[in-house]
Amino acid sequence: MITRRDFNLSLMSLSAGMMLAPLARGATAQKTQRSDSMIAIDCHAHVFLQSLPMPDRRRAPAGYDATPEAYLHALDANQMTHGVLVQPSFLGLDNSYMLDVLRAHPDRLRGIAVVAPGVTAQQLDEMQQAGVVGIRLNLIGLPTPDFDSPDWRALLKQIRLRNWQVEVHQVAAELKPVLEPLLAAGVNVVIDHFGRPSATLGVDDPGFQYLLSLGPSRQVWVKLSAAYRNGPGGRGEATALAAMPLLMRQFGVERLLWGSDWPHTLFESTVQYGAQKQQLERLLPLESERNIVLHDTPARLFHFANR
Repeated sequence: MITRRDFNLSLMSLSAGMMLAPLARGATAQKTQRSDSMIAIDCHAHVFLQSLPMPDRRRAPAGYDATPEAYLHALDANQMTHGVLVQPSFLGLDNSYMLDVLRAHPDRLRGIAVVAPGVTAQQLDEMQQAGVVGIRLNLIGLPTPDFDSPDWRALLKQIRLRNWQVEVHQVAAELKPVLEPLLAAGVNVVIDHFGRPSATLGVDDPGFQYLLSLGPSRQVWVKLSAAYRNGPGGRGEATALAAMPLLMRQFGVERLLWGSDWPHTLFESTVQYGAQKQQLERLLPLESERNIVLHDTPARLFHFANR
């Protein structure tokens, strides 16, 4: 009888010996087919090529490609079966490369797109057919959108009708004006990177305390991802460890997700996928709870069971 451990070890051995050609933009790639049972889902990663237009270069990395082949290899090497690609903010509204990748790997990958209010239902349909299950608002350093405008109301209605999510990346101090109108619109909301509490205040950040108050709404999920973005020199992980009992108490384990944040843009030289996976074991020592975070919750939220 083949155990799950034996299967994972053989899969890692196979992937380590394979070198896959990069996916050219617009190319038709052979679709990956997976017959194994779903074990673990990485809910936050990015793919891009340095040759792609980058209208927002504030956070853009330089000097390398983050190809889907490299990402899938990282998944295999770390016993992860599926992943969620998030459109990088520096690529702006052109989701075409991510959509190409999703179409090439429909069994393993889902996507979170970046769109502008005014996007048409037909455009959203095309994204959904490719595997998109939500939109992202990366609002770091940007003003809060006018969610009361007709275009935003129409977009949020589409998000709600499709059972998509709105993924929010914003510092904790600025979360309230973003989340209140989203929750009032009835959409599911996913918060990136522990809610980005202040590096100095940690869990005492009033914005993080506000986030905790939203647990009973059952509309909000929190990603246990990229703790290193919440403070230097180990401070981010210390905040993450302090946050865990609070998040568990207010949200419950079933409203928590995990993401690698691969390829760790702007932290490429100091952060590794395997170390992030090991950190999850420190945050959630019980395997039963990790299974909920890695499989049960994301399988439903990112619609892996619907395709």
